[in-house]
Amino acid sequence: MVKPNPFIIVESTRFSAFDPFKVKNIVWLKALISCNKFTTAFSNSSSMDSFPRSLNPNKHLREQFVSNLPGSSMLEVSALLNNVALLMLLRHTFCSQTVNDACRSLKSYLASVALDYVFLVLPTLLIFTVLAEWVYICLIGLLLLLVFFTAVKRTYSLPYMEGPNASRASISSYRVVTMFITCLCILAVDFRIYPREYAKTETYGASLMDLGVGSFVLMNAVTSRQARNIKSSMSWWKAAFKSTTPLLLLGFARLASTLSLDYQVHVGEYGVNWNFFFTLAGVSILTSILNVPAEYSGILGSVILVGYQSWLTNGLNVYLLSNERGTDVISRNKEGIFSLFGYWGMYLVGVQVSYYLFFENHTTKQRSKHETRIRICFLTIMFWILTLLIDRYVERISRRMCNLAYVTWVVAQNLQLLALRLLADNIIGHKTLCLERAFDRNLLASFLVANLLTGLVNLSVDTIFVSPLSAVLILVSYSLTLCVVMVLIDFSGVKYKFW
Repeated sequence: MVKPNPFIIVESTRFSAFDPFKVKNIVWLKALISCNKFTTAFSNSSSMDSFPRSLNPNKHLREQFVSNLPGSSMLEVSALLNNVALLMLLRHTFCSQTVNDACRSLKSYLASVALDYVFLVLPTLLIFTVLAEWVYICLIGLLLLLVFFTAVKRTYSLPYMEGPNASRASISSYRVVTMFITCLCILAVDFRIYPREYAKTETYGASLMDLGVGSFVLMNAVTSRQARNIKSSMSWWKAAFKSTTPLLLLGFARLASTLSLDYQVHVGEYGVNWNFFFTLAGVSILTSILNVPAEYSGILGSVILVGYQSWLTNGLNVYLLSNERGTDVISRNKEGIFSLFGYWGMYLVGVQVSYYLFFENHTTKQRSKHETRIRICFLTIMFWILTLLIDRYVERISRRMCNLAYVTWVVAQNLQLLALRLLADNIIGHKTLCLERAFDRNLLASFLVANLLTGLVNLSVDTIFVSPLSAVLILVSYSLTLCVVMVLIDFSGVKYKFW
């Protein structure tokens, strides 16, 4: 029996979460028409015995579903991130016990995690899907709720820490928020209930998922040994081997699994064979080879970014955005290989920013949180101004090339999240959520588990044909399973965190 084709007639209005066929951009309309043509041809030929059976029969249709997208706006992406940050702060205001108290028994731990899920993960999932049309209303409502409960509980008078560990809780919360968003989006994007403007852009533009790989690179920079000015006793090649081997193994494992399972791959993201883990490994190798002190790394990063941007504007961008590919490795993976210059520069800038905010003169004095807040607010405003100017007068934001506008935008958005958490420190106190600790202590493991669950769902369900209600139920089950797995790993005492 032939499945119904979801790509029928579309209206040129704003994409609605519960009405996924309405879009607002002609580019997406062309993508749908292209998908429709392919689906018709595929359906007509599906009965032919000459076609081998595949584990992923709708592979090309799924690839088209996430292709040729224009993105949304920087303002909307910022509002989405702030919604999640406010949910985290609200949950902190309701947190009545410490992690150590909750960890005394599995029952109390799971009860605390259940509250974390209901007040943090579930609302985030709904805002990204069924409530996407009301993202600004949700933001205003959450802000008013936070102000109200803060005034009622009078928690603004809580003391806050000073010293070398003062900002660690804020950095951890920022990392966890970023991971929550990533884990939810990597599966939600495969459903029609997820707005297409939040998916990765094809060439130019800004979207929620465009922040993913850039935020990972920046997170690594913020908490790196280089930013903390910790000298390694190993030679550079030993350090590079130790840090990159796991990433390279993961990269080749992902490549092998996608080829063997005939899993959908959007070639425009990284190339034919490249993937996220190879990008992280490449940045790690380049950083190890050219190890610059943290106080000067931003200068080197800026030089690399300006040089790379000049190369792009002088013709490299035409080559990277074209669909033509040769047979050599570089041409087949041109997006992933050349964007390494942008991610490397971003990493180096992130190292100096983190050093400037949290670790400068760490051994001789203890910077107050007040001074840190002033610095991070200044840097946030500065990077936002740079982003707007570069996006308007140099080249628009492009995740695919990791150009200069993309780098400054990622830094601005991430600093904004960090600033919001730092500014709220003396409002919410210092209690760490159980779910927050479970993810923070096993950040990479949580991403791997999320990828495995995403693959299982995609191979088991035709996500683009699923109804809105079924999609919500699947996403809730997925996110709940992910949280339970990470909590059990944490409760068992397993910890993969190196700072």
